[in-house]
Amino acid sequence: MANSAPASVWRNPIHFLAFGLGSGAAPKAPGTFGTLAAVPLFIWFLQDLATVEYFAVLVITSLVGIYLCGKTSRDLGVHDHAGIVWDEFVGFWITMWMAPAGWLYLVLGFILFRLFDILKPWPISWVDKKVHGGFGIMLDDILAGVMSFVVLQAIAHFV
Repeated sequence: MANSAPASVWRNPIHFLAFGLGSGAAPKAPGTFGTLAAVPLFIWFLQDLATVEYFAVLVITSLVGIYLCGKTSRDLGVHDHAGIVWDEFVGFWITMWMAPAGWLYLVLGFILFRLFDILKPWPISWVDKKVHGGFGIMLDDILAGVMSFVVLQAIAHFV
């Protein structure tokens, strides 16, 4: 099914952010395009932050995301519109927290996050079905990010 992004994405700054700076307006695979759009932001602004600073950014972007995603969802009258991808931004950034430097870990983190986000193993699937509003939109991707983070860290330390 093709994604149909509303015109408000380009007029309303809250919708623009919720749609991942417009990346969620991609006609197909908006979640993947949203995650791709999060990669340069990670490279330019996050990867060199100290652990505590990075964690603070994760908390702030998660809280902001609850508002952005909830407001946009209410405005559009659609719970978790496919184009709302701020949650993918944060989920990917969680995956990459404390990741070793280098393209290998960046690509692996991207793949792991997309797999957990798409496949939605328990408890992600339960949250996706049962928790609503901006908190629910964010929480399933936060959990996908945490699971991806754990796997990426295990690979980095034990492989």
